[in-house]
Amino acid sequence: MSERSGRTTHRGGPVLLGVRHHGPGSARAVRAALEQCRPAAVLIEGPPEADELVPLAAQEGMRPPVALLAHVQDDPGRAAFWPLAEFSPEWVAMRWALAHGVPVRFIDLPAAHSLAQRDDEGTADDQEAADEVTGGQEARSGAEARIDPIGVLAEAAGYDDPERWWEDVIEHRGSGGAGADALAPFAALAEAMGALRETYGDGGHDRDPAREAHMRLRLRAARREFGDDLAVVCGAWHVPALARRTTLTADRQLLKGLPKVKTAVTWVPWTHRRLSRRSGYGAGIASPGWYGHLFSAPDRPVERWLTKVAGLLREEDYAVSSAQVIEAVRLAEGLATVRGRPLAGLTELDDAVRAVMGDGTDAPSSLIHDRLVVGEVLGEVPEDAPAVPLQQDIDRSRRTLRLKPEVLERELELDLRKETDAGRSRLLHRLRLLGIPWGEPTRSRGSTGTFRETWRLRWEPELAVRVAEAGIWGTTVLSAATAKAASEAAGAAGLAEVTALAERCLLAELPDALPVVMQALADRAALDADVGHLAQALPALVRSVRYGDVRGTDAAALREVATGLAERVFVGLPPACLGLDADGAAEMRGHLDATHQAVGLLGRPESERQAGGELRARWAGVLRAVSERDAVPGLLRGRATRLLLDDGELGDGGAERLMALALSPGNPPTDAAGWIEGFAGGGDGGMLLVHDARLLALVDGWLTGVPDAAFTDVLPLLRRTFAEYETGVRRTLGELVRRGPATAPRHPVGDAPDAAVPGFGPGLDRDRAAAVLPTLRMLLGIGQHGFDDEQPDPSRPAGDSRPADDLTGART
Repeated sequence: MSERSGRTTHRGGPVLLGVRHHGPGSARAVRAALEQCRPAAVLIEGPPEADELVPLAAQEGMRPPVALLAHVQDDPGRAAFWPLAEFSPEWVAMRWALAHGVPVRFIDLPAAHSLAQRDDEGTADDQEAADEVTGGQEARSGAEARIDPIGVLAEAAGYDDPERWWEDVIEHRGSGGAGADALAPFAALAEAMGALRETYGDGGHDRDPAREAHMRLRLRAARREFGDDLAVVCGAWHVPALARRTTLTADRQLLKGLPKVKTAVTWVPWTHRRLSRRSGYGAGIASPGWYGHLFSAPDRPVERWLTKVAGLLREEDYAVSSAQVIEAVRLAEGLATVRGRPLAGLTELDDAVRAVMGDGTDAPSSLIHDRLVVGEVLGEVPEDAPAVPLQQDIDRSRRTLRLKPEVLERELELDLRKETDAGRSRLLHRLRLLGIPWGEPTRSRGSTGTFRETWRLRWEPELAVRVAEAGIWGTTVLSAATAKAASEAAGAAGLAEVTALAERCLLAELPDALPVVMQALADRAALDADVGHLAQALPALVRSVRYGDVRGTDAAALREVATGLAERVFVGLPPACLGLDADGAAEMRGHLDATHQAVGLLGRPESERQAGGELRARWAGVLRAVSERDAVPGLLRGRATRLLLDDGELGDGGAERLMALALSPGNPPTDAAGWIEGFAGGGDGGMLLVHDARLLALVDGWLTGVPDAAFTDVLPLLRRTFAEYETGVRRTLGELVRRGPATAPRHPVGDAPDAAVPGFGPGLDRDRAAAVLPTLRMLLGIGQHGFDDEQPDPSRPAGDSRPADDLTGART
């Protein structure tokens, strides 16, 4: 070491700092080494195209975790990420260099080459290079041929868990105290990796030779520019290759002929969850929240961690005292001593929390894992970071609408009558149409009105790639969504696709795209003669008309198409119901229900009351035709009868007549069982039988008369029908069948029985009605506040001498 211009330098050539990506111990060691060496430039493993983006890392608006995103300009879907957290050695080196005015250069293989070499599985070279822990983590593809360097070293040290060995040796290692050589750990790790490279060569990483050749070329260029006073931060696995002497010609030969594409690079927000191996991105750490804690709290990490755990559990209404925190610290440290660990790790801390704070259960474990071990951190990037025009427009829109990307999933309730909420809905619907699912619509819990929408929002880092992909459609969200909708309408294969697209265009309020979609819809509707397709397309059209009314959008043309489509369904449905097998009948039943609901919605607006009434009348005629044709499967005849009954289209005794015909002995039992399934199937069918004694008696009588030979055939159908009823409904039906026919009601002497409501019992039982009068008097205070039965009753006719109880019972 020597002193030169106030800088302590290393005179032996470039300092190679081999690290494990996203390792807090490596990050602290890199910072200490840079403070000791004070290099003239810092070289970092990463795509050289990102050199110009380095100054953004020093801005206040940059908050890790973040990632470098590189994508092919003409094909944004071909992309790669280089994630960086606050405890990543590369991030620490970058921030140290910016703070000390030291130039930073990225030296890995350019993204232009690595993205051009993307394999068939969609994994780019540099995606693997960025995500794998060179010197640590198992490879994600070709794992059979690739070695795990940390696993080999851990096995040599007598550990069965590579992660535990790395934590004991690196992450839990102290700074070594004042005066310690900060380069010693890197020298020891380089020696270990050198031995592994001598034994295993490239270890199955067949693309590493080209990457390492490019690193050596960039290192030579940096030495010519800055001299030997350099620090290189790279994966420990690459250190022996960078230290090896090679010729310039040999390195260039390894890079000769590599494919190349035009790329764009920017910073994007990242999350701790995406740093976790469990999320699908093998970033080398299963516990980014824990590693962030180790990096930010090097002193007393056990005590600080368990304090965080206690605070979290208290927020979730767990009773955790200070004494329990102290006891958990002692237990974790004791377990670490018994197990021969320098510091309590997550295993010991989890055991301590389970024993002391969890009362021996795993109840709080998943909460602690999600909120602390993995963490819920979303990074931020400056507003002036390079971005495609579409991303810039999205950012402007979300700021105007006060929508902030969040890593946690949350529900957003929108009232479409409010301007801001309507704008939020438009933005979210347009983004979904562009394939950017920032939000997913879900069922509203508080209201079923069409003026309300509920969205489940969650921002994922890969949405940045989706935005780049959608950028080919336009520079703004509106223009891009319009262009894509028009393109999808032209290329749609079926009628249902176009109707669904029309609904999405209406929800997203794309006035310029809707005429194109409507023309495509009219063309396909005119050519499609399949009733199933028409019936499948009708509900989406009707929903579009309904939402158009709510949003103030002119949907008159859409209503015309929907009405015309409904009329075509009316004509073609009865013939289409003939000769269907069981599967076909079940599918047609769904079309029957969907069309029935759609017709009801089409007739709702006040201005179209007459037209809507005519439409419903025609639909009732179609249902009658289906319900009375013997060639139609029983399932469909029963369903049509039920729909007519619910709409009040059957006269007195109409349902009983159709049911009696369907359940007559001349019909096959399986067809009769299908009729019952269509008529009484579904969750509300049971209540109909509970309240209509005549229909229940018909079903009961038919069932008791089914021959033994046919009973086993109809049993599965009946069981499927009645299994859909709630437990209480089934119990009530069983009780009604057990009682048998209802007995005649008792009436006071001289009184005529009240008229019975058809199907709903024999009439009012006055004795049972009078039994509730004492309770009613007590609740209403009659007889306690000066009211009694002797007071005149204004509702009693003149000359009526019947007892007051009798009159009250009649009124009840």
